[in-house]
Amino acid sequence: MTSYQGKQKINQLEKRKGGYFYLKIDSDIINQFSRKRATRMICTVDNDVSYRCGLNHLGDGNFYIIVAGKYLDKLGKELGEEVSFKIEEDPDQLGVEVPEVLTAFLQQDSESKAIYDKLTDGKKRSLIYSFNKIKDTDRQVKIILDFLSKEKLKLK
Repeated sequence: MTSYQGKQKINQLEKRKGGYFYLKIDSDIINQFSRKRATRMICTVDNDVSYRCGLNHLGDGNFYIIVAGKYLDKLGKELGEEVSFKIEEDPDQLGVEVPEVLTAFLQQDSESKAIYDKLTDGKKRSLIYSFNKIKDTDRQVKIILDFLSKEKLKLK
């Protein structure tokens, strides 16, 4: 299976669990995907909003996908309203675009590239998210260096 379509009401987690808006995805659906619970997804809601996402454990054996408030605003939807949705396997399991500054940095520093290559996809995403909105290239490189230095220490 590479995609699934459904309809359901927008749910919300308890505040102590983050209070996120979400769509519940049953485990039997997820088990049909090639990478099962490790699958990165592209979620399209009401054929209008599409975004990359990951699966989160609901705690009862099933999963959920977060629907950001900004997407609900764009759709004009609220908690409890029904939406149609489609989830597809993201062909890029990293689930984010690797910024040019990181690519260039890793091409120039083989030791850092070796550390980066040993990171899980989740750690790679964390690194990318940590500097993605920073416009200053020098600050981006500093964040990359600091992150990879910490990871190097963990690997020893």
